[in-house]
Amino acid sequence: MVDELFFTNNTAKNLLPIDGYTVFYPHFLGKSLSDKLFLQLKESIEWRSEEIKIFGRWVMQPRLTAWYGNAGKTYRYSGIEMKPLPWTPYLLEIKNKVEKQCDVSFNSVLLNYYRTGADSMGWHSDDEPELGKNPVIASVSFGAERLFCLRHKKEKSLQVKLKLTAGSLLIMTGETQHHWQHAIPKTTKPIGERINLTFRKII
Repeated sequence: MVDELFFTNNTAKNLLPIDGYTVFYPHFLGKSLSDKLFLQLKESIEWRSEEIKIFGRWVMQPRLTAWYGNAGKTYRYSGIEMKPLPWTPYLLEIKNKVEKQCDVSFNSVLLNYYRTGADSMGWHSDDEPELGKNPVIASVSFGAERLFCLRHKKEKSLQVKLKLTAGSLLIMTGETQHHWQHAIPKTTKPIGERINLTFRKII
């Protein structure tokens, strides 16, 4: 029903040509609220610098992260085990707005803080077992605009690129995580700080 909701009750169109559903709302939050929340998140979140395992090697993640959510909703990826910190009032404010748009209840959120253009997110899918078969991933962006890339796992020529603006909402659902990878590439261009929240439901 979630997939149908996106296409019958909203004007946003599916960004993916095949094998999944991804929709984008560039003005989900207004500028004043987005700017306010960016500062609050930057100052109040308990940011961490994590070491992850990639191709058998331990390396530092090129960004800061944090994990908040309901008690017991532990998240594991790339050799990391993240136990949730309790929800803050600002996170709950954003969560409630996202849930109304998605018609989905989330119990956790992964936060990423990109300090400069050198901070990035490599190609990956959000397909960990604890997210379930067809997870709904709702991503809200604050701060500087960054390029977001999607590519099909088998048909490598199929790629989608868009700029994630401050206050925007990107929703990935259906079979997207089975067939597509996504990334935030590095850039040498002078660029400001960015904070991203990806709401999830740990089962």
